[in-house]
Amino acid sequence: FDSLPPAHYKETMNTILVWMQQSETKLSMPQVAIAEYEIMEQRLRELKALQSSLQEQQKGLNYLSTTVEDLSRKAPAEVSQSYRSEIEVVLGRWKKLSAQLAEHCQKLEERMTKLQRFQNDTKTLKKWMAEVDVFLKEEWPALGDSEALEKQLEQC
Repeated sequence: FDSLPPAHYKETMNTILVWMQQSETKLSMPQVAIAEYEIMEQRLRELKALQSSLQEQQKGLNYLSTTVEDLSRKAPAEVSQSYRSEIEVVLGRWKKLSAQLAEHCQKLEERMTKLQRFQNDTKTLKKWMAEVDVFLKEEWPALGDSEALEKQLEQC
């Protein structure tokens, strides 16, 4: 019996495996180019929620690792190796998932910054174009009014 994990181990393992599968599915959704800041914000909130969930699941992962270490001391070598292999696979997936999640968040934040900058630049450009349009539609000063012509030349 010493070489068998407690029931809680199997429950925790199943919970983490299901959670990782769901998270991997969410992260594997194709990334599409988004030009709407609000949609990008929503996606970032979802990714941040997934990161929080990852941190919450960390306790279960720590429990699994500790339990495998305890079993390794008590169980026969082949049983011990079996549990070690199982936890190594889980830890590898966990590490990959964690890295992907961090990368997705970073890329999305960078794209949001670029989009915000682009939107601000576009707004500034449109304002300038409207001012130029008003200027071009102004009545031209009469020939001979050198002061008005000089002022308009400076504005140009």
